[in-house]
Amino acid sequence: MSVVLIVDDEFGIAELLEAVLVDEGHSVLTASNGRHGLQRLEEETPDIIFLDFMMPVMDGAGVLQGLARSDRLRDIPVVMMSSIPEASVVERCAGFKLFLRKPFSVFEVIDIVDRLVPRS
Repeated sequence: MSVVLIVDDEFGIAELLEAVLVDEGHSVLTASNGRHGLQRLEEETPDIIFLDFMMPVMDGAGVLQGLARSDRLRDIPVVMMSSIPEASVVERCAGFKLFLRKPFSVFEVIDIVDRLVPRS
């Protein structure tokens, strides 16, 4: 299937997403903050990224800036996740494909991956 990178400092959310996506047949990478997420991107190129907006060390906006500077990474679809309203996130950053409001349903996550990642 596909490779999914989850960048979230909330361990419970990252663990839940990983479990659901692995059950769906995907390979999952995780990172606990934006800087760690960018380091993971040096190791492997995912097909989609689930990115938390508010994190320590480097937030989601910083990761999006890093992705935009890379020819190899800029076209990876990013799903920005946050408990704050989408309008507030859009005011602070751009470049994500979809917004996922926390709390969310695991069925939403499965649907998003199915829609954004082409099947091979």
